[in-house]
Amino acid sequence: MTDASDVFESVGLTEYETTALEELLSLGRTTAPNLAEATGIPKARIYGVLDALADRGFIKVIPGRPKEYQPKAPEEILDRTVENRRQEFEGFASDIEAHRDAFLAEYRPRYERASEDISPTAELFYVVDVGAPSERETRRLYDDAAETLRVITNSFAYLDSVERALEDAVDRGIDVAVLFLHPEMLPAEKAAVQADVVERLAAEYPSVGVRFSTEKLPWRGTLVDPSMDYEGGEAILLVEEPDVPDHMRQAALTENGSFVAGMKRYFDLVWEYESVADPQR
Repeated sequence: MTDASDVFESVGLTEYETTALEELLSLGRTTAPNLAEATGIPKARIYGVLDALADRGFIKVIPGRPKEYQPKAPEEILDRTVENRRQEFEGFASDIEAHRDAFLAEYRPRYERASEDISPTAELFYVVDVGAPSERETRRLYDDAAETLRVITNSFAYLDSVERALEDAVDRGIDVAVLFLHPEMLPAEKAAVQADVVERLAAEYPSVGVRFSTEKLPWRGTLVDPSMDYEGGEAILLVEEPDVPDHMRQAALTENGSFVAGMKRYFDLVWEYESVADPQR
């Protein structure tokens, strides 16, 4: 949202409801005919508009002859908006839960029958587009991490899009480490982005480990909770294809414990033997 009035659209108000509420916030307490006159809303529609705003808790209805209508304070309108949405979600969640048993009884057997012939190899990866979908999956991995989070990246230019999830992970005590490509191997503009990101991490998330690979990185991505007994872990990765723009690429996700353990061994070896803590040295 770029403008204060965009809140009305976000809330889901109609054009007439938005016009009426904005005008009420300027006029204060008034009657329906006066508001219709001030806004140009047809008199045949104004009462329905005001009833809808009252139902949402955005205005007060003062009994009398005639009735009068008074807007709630702006902060109350915002609080009521959030509460309305919360109640809607709780109702939605309750409806879904009420149908859970019937849904699973109907569709789980179908899914299991259809999945019988899928080989373990076929289930090794699934893909999402690079950009908003891959960033959404990356945030989910951060949110799901229980113990460790490892990031392999060139410059971590997407930090802004995952920072909320990173901050939550750090606050939960997750062991986070980021392996950057050495800035000497990056174009000047990406090296500048990397420098800014590294400075932010040091200032805002000092517990996050940072090192710089002195060799090229064949892939970049995130892995969480790898297990050397191959029982857990999940990862998202993007194989380096310099000639293919990101918007034409896909990222691979895997929940294969063996594969994620192998990625962890790669990360640990580079971290220990092919990286430096200070790229200036």
